[in-house]
Amino acid sequence: MSAARFRPVPRRPDHVELERRVLAFWEEQGFFRRLLERNRGGKAFRFLDGPITANNPMGVHHAWGRTIKDLIQRYKAMQGFDLRWQNGFDCQGLWVEVEVEKELGFKCKRDIEEYGIGRFVEKCKERVRKYSAVQTAQSIRLGQWMDWENSYYTMSDENNYTIWHFLKKCHERGLVYEGTDVMPWCGRCGTAISDMEIATEGYRELTHRAVFLKLPVLDRAGEFLLVWTTTPWTLTANTAAAVHPELGYVRARQGGETFILAEARLELLPGVEVVERLPGARLVGLRYRGPFDELTPQEGIEHRVVPWDEVSADEGTGIVHIA
Repeated sequence: MSAARFRPVPRRPDHVELERRVLAFWEEQGFFRRLLERNRGGKAFRFLDGPITANNPMGVHHAWGRTIKDLIQRYKAMQGFDLRWQNGFDCQGLWVEVEVEKELGFKCKRDIEEYGIGRFVEKCKERVRKYSAVQTAQSIRLGQWMDWENSYYTMSDENNYTIWHFLKKCHERGLVYEGTDVMPWCGRCGTAISDMEIATEGYRELTHRAVFLKLPVLDRAGEFLLVWTTTPWTLTANTAAAVHPELGYVRARQGGETFILAEARLELLPGVEVVERLPGARLVGLRYRGPFDELTPQEGIEHRVVPWDEVSADEGTGIVHIA
């Protein structure tokens, strides 16, 4: 009887051990470095991995993304392309700071000031150094190939000096200007926040009360636009009130006051007397007094009714606050 050609396979293979053996084999044979040398000088293919924030161990969603990225890079390397295999770590931002605040038991930004901003920054750097090492080990364990010894860190002097140099050049060319914009703001953190920070960390769907306002029509004593909004925090920046030009509206009298609103929304004012029916187009151009005209930013703003085809009578009053 001939000898067995293959080593016996256990009924329950130790997959973790098998993976570790493969990783050790790759390392012993130096396959990654040999691949770099083989393709050096070939046609360049550049893929810079968007850095993970080094504030915690990787999640499964990071593993999914890194698996796909690794697949693409290996495929291009097999075609002979010269790759950088560049990894990086995002070291700044609220995700790191908030985790350090939790670690130190802080409740507000005043706690950071009392602790010392310099000491707090160093604690953030310590956390980044710790979890960038953890994420590197996780990625290697995943089987991902990168030039791990040359990962970039956004907190490095090289990175910050490069950004400052870039901004200096933009300033010299007149490309930097001061302006104003509406952006998400975290009152607790005392800073602007990005869309990503809202979407992944702080976004929650909540049910809020809608706000109805009566805005006085200029030159018509006792007459008001009945305006509706789901974003009352923007009322200080009101610039216009929008109506649908083809929607039916009414002037309705109630208790000595006259209100303008969509006819389909008369249920909001029970017992009113309809004085006039008119299309939204006839309301366009009406001037009114804004809700916060006494504020300095509202100086010089003339509030008017404007047409907008997106206005609906399905909810609200048929007149929408515009900021």
